[in-house]
Amino acid sequence: MSGSTKTPELYVVGAGPGDPELITVKAYKVLQRADVVLYDNLANKELLDITRDECEKIYVGKHPYGSYTPQEKIHELIQEKALSKGTVVRLKGGDPYIFGRGFEEVLFARQHGIATYYIPGVTSMQASGLEDIPLTHRAVSEGIWAITGTKKDGSLSNDLRLAMQSNATVVIYMGMKKAVEIAETYRDAGNGNIPVAVVQHASLPHKKSVTGQVQDLPQLIQEHHLTHPALIIIGWVVGLEKNE
Repeated sequence: MSGSTKTPELYVVGAGPGDPELITVKAYKVLQRADVVLYDNLANKELLDITRDECEKIYVGKHPYGSYTPQEKIHELIQEKALSKGTVVRLKGGDPYIFGRGFEEVLFARQHGIATYYIPGVTSMQASGLEDIPLTHRAVSEGIWAITGTKKDGSLSNDLRLAMQSNATVVIYMGMKKAVEIAETYRDAGNGNIPVAVVQHASLPHKKSVTGQVQDLPQLIQEHHLTHPALIIIGWVVGLEKNE
């Protein structure tokens, strides 16, 4: 069957937190039949080995605070490849709908007559369990706040101050450059002693993590040479095993 006779379709697929074995069976199956894969820098490259030899694989990564493929270019590739080749898989680290702009790509594809499908992924904050940090725990944390550390305008989300008023676990994505501001926000509110963990490359063999108090967050990051991509987890669930 020629590419021109194939139905144009887009699968927005979660690649999980890093370990290639943490993708879903559904994601595995769609990768096996993909005609084109557009993958980002947080998707494990081993997942590309699942595809057929004739599958076209295009890197469209966005390194935090560094070089990136403009979103408009990614949209152009989705349209071009879906119409010319058929099944396009947009492979995104973690879960595409959690700070991943996946739904923007779905909406774009639909506006151009391309069928769209979403396959969830294990979001990186769920990999905190591999570091013995549950996101919730009875009588310790009754919920989770997942917050972006850097909004579109570059500022820290105001939701952080709201989250601090609860006993929920706070998970901050893309917050490494805001470490000083995060620590000051907690310290100024009298909550500087709340435990914090920073987990880099969760689920991968070269993962790094550190725990301490949130008021010491910048020093913890610097002393342990941590960088992005990393998650900042704040709450009494950190170090829970030691206190049980």
